[in-house]
Amino acid sequence: MEQDITIKITDREGVAHTVLAPTDMAMNLMEVVRSYELAPEGTIGVCGGMAMCASCQCYVVSATELPEMQDDEEAMLSEAFYVKDNSRLGCQIQITPEMEGLEVELAPES
Repeated sequence: MEQDITIKITDREGVAHTVLAPTDMAMNLMEVVRSYELAPEGTIGVCGGMAMCASCQCYVVSATELPEMQDDEEAMLSEAFYVKDNSRLGCQIQITPEMEGLEVELAPES
C-alpha cells in the first residue's frame, strides 16, 4: 500500500514548498529535495548521501521526532558551516510515515 506524506521544505531563497514524499521507496530527505529540484543540481547531495559533505544540511523547524543522529552525521555537522541546534543532514533522514508534517529549511550553500 503506497503512502505518501506531506512535508514542507523551504528552499535557499526562502520559498516554502509543500511536497508529497513516498514512504515506500526508501528515499531520504535529500533525495526528495533533489527529485523536486528545490536546490540547483550539484549543490545538494554532493557526496551521494554518505554523510561525507554537508551540502544537504537542513534546519528542522517542526517538532517531528527524527531518528537519532549517528556518529558520522554528528562529525560532519561539527565541521560544517551555518550549523544550528536544529541542523540535520537531509541524507540521514529517511522518509517514513512518522515524518508526516515534517518542516525543514535548507541551510545556505557553503
